Amino acid sequence: MAALYHHPAPEEITLLPLLRAVADPVRLGIIYHLHSLGEANCTTLLRGRPKSSMSHHFQVLREAGILQTRVEGVQHRNTLRLDVLEERFPGLMSAILRECPADLPEKI
Repeated sequence: MAALYHHPAPEEITLLPLLRAVADPVRLGIIYHLHSLGEANCTTLLRGRPKSSMSHHFQVLREAGILQTRVEGVQHRNTLRLDVLEERFPGLMSAILRECPADLPEKI
């Protein structure tokens, strides 16, 4: 049976969890990498990191309302919820995505 994930409704997304999620360099790297790809499975986003720690990062991003994960067979396909976030916090994700910090780990 495929895992189902909870994705907060737009009105449930609050600023503090969102900012905490993007404050972590690995999660920020996931966001940048996923933005460049549009959609990717979890394996594509691992980039040599342990699955257990990356599962935690995906969960934090989902709970913050940033990440949408859909299950397609055994694949978990991820996309950014940019439309939802733009509606909830206009300009925030655009500002975050405009610059990629030089010290981002492996720029994933």
